[in-house]
Parts: sequence; C-alpha cells; structure tokens
Amino acid sequence: MAYRCLLAWLSSGLSVSPPASTQALKRVRHPARALHHWEKEAEARETEGRRGRWSAHAQKAEWLSVETGRQRQEEQKGGARARSRQQQASFLAWLGQARCARPSPPSPFPPPPSFFCPRLLSAGGSAPARRASPFASVGAAAAATTASFSFSTTTATQNTSSSASPFPPPSSPASDSSCAAAATMPEKRPFERLPAEVRPINYGLCLKPDLIDFTFEGKLEAAVEVKHATNQIVMNCADIDIITASYAPEGDEEIHATGFNYQNEDEKVTLSFPSTLQKGMGTLKIDFVGELNDKMKGFYRSKYTTPSGDTRFAAVTQFEATDARRAFPCWDEPAIKATFDISLVVPKDRVALSNMNVTDRRPYPDDENLVEVKFARTPVMSTYLVAFVVGEYDFVETRSTDGVLVRVYTPVGKAEQGKFALEVAAKTLPFYKDYFNVPYPLPKIDLIAIADFAAGAMENWGLVTYRETALLIDPKNSCSSSRQWVALVVGHELAHQWFGNLVTMEWWTHLWLNEGFASWIEYLCVDHCFPEYDIWTQFVSADYTRAQELDALDNSHPIEVMVGHPSEVDEIFDAISYSKGASVIRMLHDYIGDEDFRKGMHLYLTKFQHKNAATEDLWASLEHASGKPIAAMMNTWTKQMGFPLVYVEAEQQEDDKVLKLVQKKFCASGPYSGEDYPLWMIPISICTSEDPDHAKMQVLMDKPELMLVLKDAKPEQWVKLNLGTVGFYRTQYSSNMLESLLPAIRDLTLPPVDRLGLQNDLFSLARAGIISTVEVLKVMEAFVNEPNYTVWSDLSCNLGILSTLLSHTDFYEEIQTFVRDIFSPIGEKLGWDPKPGEGHLDALLRGLVLGKLGKAGHKATLEEARRRFKDHVEGKHILSADLRSPVYVTVLKHGDSTTLDTMLKLHKQADMQEEKNRIERVLGAISQPELIQKVLTFALSEEVRPQDTVSVIGGVAGGSKQGRKAAWKFVRDNWEELYNRYQGGFLISRLIKLSVDGFAIDKMAAEVKAFFESHPAPSAERTIQQCCENILLNAAWLKRDAENVHQYFLQRKASPTAV
Repeated sequence: MAYRCLLAWLSSGLSVSPPASTQALKRVRHPARALHHWEKEAEARETEGRRGRWSAHAQKAEWLSVETGRQRQEEQKGGARARSRQQQASFLAWLGQARCARPSPPSPFPPPPSFFCPRLLSAGGSAPARRASPFASVGAAAAATTASFSFSTTTATQNTSSSASPFPPPSSPASDSSCAAAATMPEKRPFERLPAEVRPINYGLCLKPDLIDFTFEGKLEAAVEVKHATNQIVMNCADIDIITASYAPEGDEEIHATGFNYQNEDEKVTLSFPSTLQKGMGTLKIDFVGELNDKMKGFYRSKYTTPSGDTRFAAVTQFEATDARRAFPCWDEPAIKATFDISLVVPKDRVALSNMNVTDRRPYPDDENLVEVKFARTPVMSTYLVAFVVGEYDFVETRSTDGVLVRVYTPVGKAEQGKFALEVAAKTLPFYKDYFNVPYPLPKIDLIAIADFAAGAMENWGLVTYRETALLIDPKNSCSSSRQWVALVVGHELAHQWFGNLVTMEWWTHLWLNEGFASWIEYLCVDHCFPEYDIWTQFVSADYTRAQELDALDNSHPIEVMVGHPSEVDEIFDAISYSKGASVIRMLHDYIGDEDFRKGMHLYLTKFQHKNAATEDLWASLEHASGKPIAAMMNTWTKQMGFPLVYVEAEQQEDDKVLKLVQKKFCASGPYSGEDYPLWMIPISICTSEDPDHAKMQVLMDKPELMLVLKDAKPEQWVKLNLGTVGFYRTQYSSNMLESLLPAIRDLTLPPVDRLGLQNDLFSLARAGIISTVEVLKVMEAFVNEPNYTVWSDLSCNLGILSTLLSHTDFYEEIQTFVRDIFSPIGEKLGWDPKPGEGHLDALLRGLVLGKLGKAGHKATLEEARRRFKDHVEGKHILSADLRSPVYVTVLKHGDSTTLDTMLKLHKQADMQEEKNRIERVLGAISQPELIQKVLTFALSEEVRPQDTVSVIGGVAGGSKQGRKAAWKFVRDNWEELYNRYQGGFLISRLIKLSVDGFAIDKMAAEVKAFFESHPAPSAERTIQQCCENILLNAAWLKRDAENVHQYFLQRKASPTAV
C-alpha cells in the first residue's frame, strides 16, 4: 500500500494512508431486535413496491441507530478512559526525565497523503421460471429462526496469548542517560488469533450493494475444512449483522447455528451450533447485511460528480489491514488463504470490477434494473487483497509484452488522463517478470482511480485502487512531480503483485517486508522506465533521510514489531516500515550484488508462491544465493531500534592513511552513552578523491571499533565514507577530514548523492547537539554552485526545519535573508521559463527554487509571481503546471483577503483533483489571523474531500507561527468531528503530527499529551509520543543554539563576503 509515497506527497506540498484503524468507534448490535423488525417488514414487502421497501429499511435503521447509539458511546468512553489511565503515568514520568534531552526538530516529511444502518433483505421473486435470487430466502429464514436463535454482544477479550507479547530487541537503548527517556508504550491489548479448528478453502461470495440507501446484502457459501471437532466457528466480523448461518457437512444434513456472539473489541463473531461439527469438509452458509460506510475502509461509498454535475456514489473497498471483515464474515488473517468466487448484483448501467476477469453478466431475476456479474475464481489469496468496485468509469487499455491485459479506469470523460499510468504499468509488468523470473499470475490487471481514498493506493490482486492524484495525469495540467509520483506509486503497487500477493507475510509482524521491499523496488522500476529522473538520488532525500529522522527518536520502534491485536497494525504503517525498510533492503542489495540478489528473490518467490513467509525465509533464500551472512547481518537492522553513527578519523602514515572507525547508536538527543552497547553489522564503503565514483575499500564492520589502512592514499586526497549514501548510518568526520571535503562540494567533484548525504549528516548532528548549527550554516554556503535538484531539495527541507524553529525567536527575518542569499544565484540562473534542452529535473528545480525565494520574500520573485498570477486569473496567459505551486504559495504568503478569495474561486472552478489539491496545500501560507481561520473552516467544508482535509490543516500549521497555534486550536475544537471522520486511522496520526510537530516550547509537550489523555487516539499513541519528544527536542535545540545562530547572521550581514 502506498503509504510512504503519500507521506512524501503530503509533506512536500503535494498530499497515504493505511487503512483506517480498527480502533474505530465500536458498534453494539442487537440482532434479536433487528430480526423482530425484519420479520415485520417482510410482510410489508409482499404488498409494497421496491421504493416503499427501502423506505421501511431506512426507518428501521434510524430506530436501530437511536437504540444503540447511547450504548455504543458509553462502551467506547469506558474503554478509552481505561486506556487513558494506563498511558498517563508513563508519559508524566517520561516528561519529567526528558529535561536532559537534546533536540530534534520536525521532520521535513511532513510538513514537506456513522452509525450501523442495516439493510432489510429483499424477499426476491417467486416465479418458478425465473432464476432464483441469491437473496430470496434470507427474509424468511430470519423470521423462521427468530424464536430459536440466541444472540449476545460482548466487548470483553480473552487473556493474552504469546503472540501479543512485544518483540524484544536484542539490545535496548532505554538505559541511555544522555538521551531523553523513552516514553513507555501502553500495555498491548489482550489478543488471540483465530482458532485453528475450522479453515476456509473457498469463499463463494455474492454482494448486492444499494447505492441509494448505502447498505448491502450478502450471501456467503464457503467451502471449509473442520480440522478438529467443534461446536462453534469463530470468524472475524465487524459492522455486519448476520441473519442466518448454517453448516452442511459433505454428504450430510445442514446444521443451523443457534447463536451468534459478537465480540466487538476483537471484531469477531462466534457461531454456535447445537451439535458437534465433525472433522471433514463442508459448506458454511451465512446471510448478512451491512452498511456502505463513509469512513474509507471496508466496503464503503465514494462520492463523485458526473460530467453533467450530478452527485453520485460508487461502492468501493479498502481492506488492508483488517477491514475485509466489514464487508463479509471471514477469516481475516493474512496466513489464512483461500480462493474466492465473487458475484456482484449491481445497477445495469454501472461498471462492476473485482480481482479477476468477468465470466458472466446477466439480468438479475428480481429487478430488471440490476445485473448479476460473476468473476473467475481467484488464486489462493489473503482476505485483505480482495476487492470490488461498482461505479461509473471510462477506461484505456493495452496488453503488456507478455500478454497481460492492462486497463486504467478513470472518471467518466477523463480516459485521456489514464494513458500515462497505462504506459508505466505496461512497462512495469514485464520488468518485474524479468527481474523475478516469475510470470505475473493473473490474466488481467486493472488500475482504478477512486474519488474518496485514504491511502495513496492499494495493491489488491488484479484490481489496484488509487487516489485520483496517484493515477491520473493531464498532459496539459499535470506538473512534473505528479508524473513522477504516479510512476512511483504504480511501480510500488505492481511490485506487490509478486511480493505480498503471490507470497504474503505470515502475520502483520512482517508487514515491513511487504512495504519496505515495494518501497525499494519502485525506485528500481522507475529508474528502468525513466532514467532521466535520477530517481536514486531522490530516494536518499525522500526515504533514507526521513527514516533516519524518525529512527533517531527514543519513541521509534524496530523495523520488525510483534503485532498482536489488529488495533496495533495501523501504528506500524509508518516511515520505519516503509522508508527504513526500503533503505536497509537497498543496503542489502548493494552488499549482495544485483545478480545474487535476483537469484535469491527468484528462489524465495518460487518456494513460497501462494503461501506465506516470514522475514527469516527471505534471508535464508538470499543467504543461499550469495553465500554471505545475511540473517546475522540483517537481524541487527530489523530487530533492534535505531541505527549507528560512525565516527572516523584519519592519520597519514607515509603514502597510506590509517582510519579509525567507531560505531555508536545515533540519538536525536545527543551523544549516546548508555550502559549497553547496541551493535550493527555495517557494510562500510570508502572512496577517495582519486576516484569518487568507486569504492577503494569495502568491509563489513561487526565490532565497536575498526582500524583500516588505505594503501596509496596521498596526504592531499580526501576520504569519504558511505559511497552513494547507501549504508544506513550517519558519519561524523574529524575536523581535518571534514575540512578536506568542503572544496569537493564547491567544485562538485563529490557526486551529488554524496554531497547530499554529507550535508544531511551534518545537519542531523547539529540538531542532536553534537556539532554547532553555525558549522552547518557555513557548509550550506558552500553549495552556492550546486546544480542538482535533489541536493537543493534536501537543503530546502533542512532550511525549512530551521526556519520553523527560528519562528519562535525575534530574528526570524534573518533566516529568511539567509534563504534568499543561498537560493538567489540558482534562481537567477534558472529564470522563470524553460530553456531548450531542459528536462524533468530542471522543471522540478525551478519550481522548488522559485517557491523558496517567493516564500522568503525575494522582491523580484514576488513581483513576477504576482504579475503571472494576475495574467493566469484573467486568462491572458495560463501558468504552466510546474509553476502553479510556487506562484500560488508566493502570492498567498504575501497576499490579502482578495488573494485568498481568488484562490478559493480557482479551487471551485478546477475540474482536476490535482489542481484542487495543489491549491489546498498552499492555502495555509496566508498570514492574517482572520484569513487563517477562514482556511481552517474551509478545510472541513464540502469543498474539500475528506482525505484532503488533513493537508489543508497541515498547510496552515506549517505556514507560520500564528498558523501553527490556530491549527492546533482548531484540531482541539473540532476533535470529535475529525476523529469520527477518520475513525482513528492513519489520517488521524498524520493530522496530529502536522499540527503539533513544529512547536518548540516545553509546556506544549505537556499540553499535547494532556489533550490526548482526555481525548484518546489509540492508533496514534506512538505518533503522539514522538511529537511530544520532538517538541522537547526543538525547545532544547533553540535554547542551545539560537543565540549563536543570531550572532552568525549578524556577522554575515556586516560582512561584504556574504553569499
């Protein structure tokens, strides 16, 4: 799932989210009461037409909502208060100890992504000549079983099993006295995986969504194997009401279930049977009803506008991690695989899609306006990869060179916008087939743009779902960064068709393997398709450095985290699983070599195809192919939190250089001096000025200290560690070594990715208080001749972090002067208009530089931006897509109410979601308090799609000191609406981080924590602790370095040699 890409997009001013949290408001159902109503309304259905029938359904649903709402709220409040009490003590202890913390300001990424309303089931037609409706008997069955049926609902959970214990890292930095004391994560909730007595072989699933009343009916006929005799079947089930259930042993009579026990907190249901189900094969039948919710998870509704202006709804799915259970009762665990035979009963004028190709489409016997669409049987697969979509779409299609039918589905009238993604997909499938030496296993692959979608994309097997902005490209109105993002997300999701879908993680503990691998190989794929993107240099800025920023915190976590309760899954859809995972796989690939890496991948995929695997299985395959100690090395990177800082000093001995390397854990709070000494097995590569592009020495550092001799390294030659910035560690050079490297930055003899890595290491060392921030500012001035987009992008992010920090001082304008001085030369060189021979990276660089200069108040840039904006608005000269963001943000930053009104008018007129998002992300640049409030109100209006509200609020928080305060207040004042909108999922975590991460006052950490003690957000617990830690680190950084930085700026102003 493209979470990491979405984070980068959200942060950079472009806008993932994993599936909404299973910690949503729990719904208490009263099935017995519901059946009483179903029985009564069954009589009404005999005499009333279809519209009258659905009107009755709506009335019943309203009654149920009133009956259950109060109990549901009380249940949630009780659980939330209990969790809050557990968390409070640990944080207060942490907050008291954290006074020794040294700071780390906010990451540049970001800021740089209902009540139950059951449906009555239709009685169906009775004419014997007509095909029987799959839903015909449900109402009658419900009535017939009411008297003998028992129902119960409970929120209690069983005792914890061994799977719920936290994963112990080999060595813990918790005892470190120099780092801020880590906040203790709340105790993990008790959890047990589904019992093994019964397992599915095949799901026969028929669903009938109603796109008017937003409900659906379902029939499940599952071929199952009873492995151990039992009188109950335990399945996952959430927000679904079961009407009837029965089990028919192979060749024997049907046994009807006599009770359903809904375990809401664990999202399970237990079907009880009057007699023992013996070992063997049989058929489990379940009739059920559910709601097409508006929470962007499970089986949900997505609002769209037709070309004629009508508002309509599609029915779509998002099941990862644990939301298939909201669409049908199932064994919703990745290791419990089965095949699926899916049918959808839909309006005849709608497109119906699922994982496999359509095998039959025929009129529905009970309603001439409906059709039943049947799909081919899927391969063995996990429930979270099942998908179906019902809506109105156009498509473009082609066949890949290996014969796979590829289609891109777009909103009606926008098929042209699917052609770029189609081109990428058609190139990508053969690339992965050749790379893995394993063919794509399905006959087709559909890529579809969904209007309301929380994540960036989702890799459902054969039917990949995307945000519109992650799939659609308008040849005239899409910017270069959008094209690049679409290419990366398509590459990411199609990689999952092999790595994740064909071979699936055994449990969510191994999620990182799916996502880290896809986040690495998407770059390999894009580099193959678009070598002009220089995408691997961009990887270092977008993934590698962002992962290091998060992993340096005491509230980080190991790559591999033991996951128990489903509510814990959402917390690991983060930069550690995605970006650190991708970074260590990139390091591993470099260490092994491409040929042996590919051999190992082929062995892994063929050995475990259609099965499940753990991290250790991949290591074993790669170790077999390479003969290197892969497991031993990689366990040091995946099973313990953090990463090393390698200190290096050199001594010249005649024509040789003797290097001394020392590794210690890198902490955002300063030098590590814990009682324990975590070690990593680090692939070290070393180059010199003699040949900057090739390693002079490579060695695996597996001890705290290492002495190396570089032969024939003359005194005048510089030495650089971590060639290509591939190893996942930071480097601190002795002062002499660093001084010798600075000329290589100015004269560009150091390769771009190494210039970037050196600068980023220095900046992080300054944030941690290991070196002075002034030293880094001096190094930044050496980049005056820099031509590379990605190096400038990383510089821009770091200067943005420093600007946010210094917004808490009275010399904020001085950092803006510094920014103008640094960026002016490259801005003058680039100009406003493309020159002949320029390409993709030039367009990205121009937009970055002009936006930076405009926000910093560069006079000439501001004047030209205003002129071009006026012409754009008046239609005299439409801005190119690559210039819109920098122009918009510049005029807003220095604009007034008229500017804001004009921008909101452009937003309303925009037909393309990319343009709407582009405007939404920069609105927060406005500076006047009353206009900031107007933007925040706009964020929750109908004009903004639910998933995009977060980027609007985040833009306000990142726009100014005043905006940050206003955004945090707005979040607090509207918390209930925001939390209910996102049901505690990924977007809540992003919202919290964007809103508070930029504060730099000690008391704000206590204020943030206090708020969330009284307003729990379970799926964001770790994010909240990370934000509080960052606030304290920011405050310490400001106290430590602010005055020295101020003096440096004053000296520059007085010096005629300033840049």
